[in-house]
Amino acid sequence: MSVLAAYARARAVREGRAQPIATVRHLHLSPRPMVFIPLRLAGEAAAPLGAMLGTDPAEPHLLVVPQPRDRDQRFAFVAELAAIVLPYIEGYAKDVETVEAKTPYERSLDAPQILVPNPRGIAFTRLLGRSCRFRRADGPYPVHPSVPVLGQWLTFLADRAEFPGSSLLVAMTEALAAHWATGQSRVEDGNLAALVGWIAPPDGMTGPEAAAAAEDMVWSPPAGPDTAPEFDAEVLAPAIRVYEATGSAAAVRDAVRSQLEPTWRVMWRAVELLRGLPEARGVPGRWERDRAEFTREAIRIAEGGPPRGRHDSAVGAAVRLSAMERAQQAFEAQRALDDPMVMVEHRLEGRAFAGEVVAVELERRIVPPGRTRAVNRPLVTVATADPVRLAPGDVLISPARPRQHCEVIEVRRGTVVLQVNDGMGRGARPAPGSVPEVGEIVCYADLDPGDGPGFPFPSREETPWTHGGPPAEYVPTDEDAMEDWS
Repeated sequence: MSVLAAYARARAVREGRAQPIATVRHLHLSPRPMVFIPLRLAGEAAAPLGAMLGTDPAEPHLLVVPQPRDRDQRFAFVAELAAIVLPYIEGYAKDVETVEAKTPYERSLDAPQILVPNPRGIAFTRLLGRSCRFRRADGPYPVHPSVPVLGQWLTFLADRAEFPGSSLLVAMTEALAAHWATGQSRVEDGNLAALVGWIAPPDGMTGPEAAAAAEDMVWSPPAGPDTAPEFDAEVLAPAIRVYEATGSAAAVRDAVRSQLEPTWRVMWRAVELLRGLPEARGVPGRWERDRAEFTREAIRIAEGGPPRGRHDSAVGAAVRLSAMERAQQAFEAQRALDDPMVMVEHRLEGRAFAGEVVAVELERRIVPPGRTRAVNRPLVTVATADPVRLAPGDVLISPARPRQHCEVIEVRRGTVVLQVNDGMGRGARPAPGSVPEVGEIVCYADLDPGDGPGFPFPSREETPWTHGGPPAEYVPTDEDAMEDWS
């Protein structure tokens, strides 16, 4: 836990209300997100019990599996789920734009966004996708044709959720905790209703009181996918027995509804809270990448591409890991550059500093090593009271000029001397405003947005022998669909 987060939590305890740890919203929030709240049968990894979902707070769809251990009912549930989710997802693939690049490509004008209560909801989405994407509409144990298609989309969304900064599939507890600090532990922040209670307690209540009320499982059931043991034993089991004896699913349906409706209301309250924050400057760029990945997957599925294998190849796994590491690096840098409150954490660590410009050598020109002509390299001296743990040669960037790179020349007591290396225009003199002026308040940080070229990996066909050599072309088989838990 950072010093800032610890301070914010201590202040939340004193104030009786969650404290902001961000000034802007660091994720994209769709004008029309789909809320998806799944429930599963206790003791079963991917046996759906029911779900509540939809894009309209006033009109949720309730889906129920009266006997979750019946595989036919499970996949009938998935077909019902597909009838709601697929039109929502595929509707965004219709309108595209051509992005002019070295290799032009198509990108959807917008993309779907699915919101689940917590990370366990994402894990269940992944398992549900895995249990469905290998199924077939013909042969033994056929399913509705939409089932494997939905399985492929759920797998894609769960995979994208692992990339920092992606907003296609979002766990609301994680999204809220990234913007507010409560007076409870991070484990307790996993309770969506308690977390929202700390951030926006009802009139007449404090955050701790609202959180305590949210822990009452009668009035505030768990946000899924797991249900409370008391509910399973005292409500669900008798309702399933009634269904098995009479064929009436009304009792099961009422039981599932009682568990989902409170979370449905809390989810949309969480959406309102996040909408109240202005969008960070770096969010549209990350959403563009989400849209591009969504478009590639839409094209792949439309062309009849096979479902993703259970395991990545050696090269595929390395490429994915590298991409995730670069996404993490870029996301952390962009958050700090977009948000002064996040930048404070880097300043406390000595990786960033803020202060006043006290001297500028604007006319300075030098001949860099390997060149024959002198170029502009102004010096900027910044007075700061921050602890500075930087060394000469470190390259820094500023939120005010994020595409400009400055090199640390000297660190003195209370001052830092920087050399401006680029971002000054192509003229003989630096363009007006491209170099900080005396008296300007500036901030510089040792952050790398990760916008350089990535590591060059070999092609699939060039997988080295140390990693098994070139893998055989993946062809789905009936065995892929066989899971002990599906």
